[in-house]
Amino acid sequence: MPSATTGFWTPVALSRDLPAGTVIPARTAAGSIALWRSASGRISASADRCPHRGMRLSHGFVRGETLSCIYHGWSYGQAGNCLRIPAHPGLTPPETIRVATHDVEETDNVIWVAVGTPASKPPKLDGFTPLRSMTAFAGIAAIEAAAGAKANPDGLVEIEASAGAVCLLLSAWEDGQTLIHVLLKADTGPAAGIDASRAAESLRRQAEGLQRETAQ
Repeated sequence: MPSATTGFWTPVALSRDLPAGTVIPARTAAGSIALWRSASGRISASADRCPHRGMRLSHGFVRGETLSCIYHGWSYGQAGNCLRIPAHPGLTPPETIRVATHDVEETDNVIWVAVGTPASKPPKLDGFTPLRSMTAFAGIAAIEAAAGAKANPDGLVEIEASAGAVCLLLSAWEDGQTLIHVLLKADTGPAAGIDASRAAESLRRQAEGLQRETAQ
């Protein structure tokens, strides 16, 4: 992981989990975000709190090219600026009303969010087919121990499944949990996907067991 003084990219979701016109909660090492895709397909990452009453924006809804809070309907653009306050339809919201935003990139069917200011673009994942994501109640060290391998600088660790090698793309959270994106090295059909998913689930259970042993 790059130095915290420059920042780094963290993989928060798979592209297929965020259709146009939707918002989902996501997490980074810096905390929670509202990840949303506008009706035209543009992705944004906003702080997950409406500045009005603190409601989670990930509970809101996407209307066109804006994200609206579910509580009072305040709407925000992709730059974080407030565009509409339904209770005051004639008011142009002041520029001071805004939510913090993060840089976001979508590459090779994975969505990456910047923590800080990364020095480069997210890593390429050419040749991989994203399968699914899962949460492990274990840190990266426990996952590496269960896998018997260290993650590379891009956060990838390889494990073996019956149908061949599978890669896990790891993203650490602030509370010691880890988001795991399961990637196939090739799209070889449903049977390979099921086998890879089972292998990843087994590794997750092993890692969580190791984490519990460490905590005792």
